[in-house]
Amino acid sequence: MASNQDKASYRAGEAKAHTEEKAGQVTGAAKDEACDAKDRASGAAGQATGKGQGAVEATKQKAGEAGQKTSETAQAGKDRAAEGKDRTGSYLGHATEGTKQKASEATGYTQDRASDAAQYTKDSAVAGKDKTGSVLSQAGEQVKNAVVGAKDAVASTLGMGGDNTSSATKDASTTETITKSRH
Repeated sequence: MASNQDKASYRAGEAKAHTEEKAGQVTGAAKDEACDAKDRASGAAGQATGKGQGAVEATKQKAGEAGQKTSETAQAGKDRAAEGKDRTGSYLGHATEGTKQKASEATGYTQDRASDAAQYTKDSAVAGKDKTGSVLSQAGEQVKNAVVGAKDAVASTLGMGGDNTSSATKDASTTETITKSRH
């Protein structure tokens, strides 16, 4: 016939095994969710970076094309102005300078827009990365709280609960012990 102490020890062992199994399930699920969240965020950041890089490259290309076209237009205007100046005087010389100045302003504007698009893309990628870190931190905190709760439940079941004002250091070391024993 088993004594009361043997029965209590047996029940404590069962409770501990059950708690470890549940903690392992919660930890595994949290790890899986954290990995999935990390993969999704990384994919989104990579996709945003790729799209942004593509947009930056396209904008740069368009800016280059616009600059080239502006330069060609300015040169053509200059050439025509030189011919007209010879025939009609200095009036067209002033017009050529105006055309060159407007072409220069248009090129500067296009380059500013390309720079703005590149900065927006960079900021979007950084925001995605920050969001991923926050999700992983929250998942880790949930796992920690689940393990501490399971430990407290086992202690309470065995009548070893005492006062529930145990120090954070004791909870952390118990959590660490349980976590290490699972690995």
